[in-house]
Amino acid sequence: MARICEICGKGSNTANSVTRRGKAKKEGGVGRNVTGIAKRTQRPNLQKVKAVVDGTTKRIKVCTSCLKAGKVERAY
Repeated sequence: MARICEICGKGSNTANSVTRRGKAKKEGGVGRNVTGIAKRTQRPNLQKVKAVVDGTTKRIKVCTSCLKAGKVERAY
């Protein structure tokens, strides 16, 4: 099982982590310069939840946005 929501299919996303040095112009500096760009991953906030799936109780990975929206019938 990967890091994917089993309800909506939300998965990880790739983004850039930008490293800068210097002082901003509005703070009295000469400006910020980019010194490096590195790849990073943005992962969804997944929770393991006991839920009712097809009439049986199973433990599934669900993102918190689906939990908040009430898309999951939880089993207690």
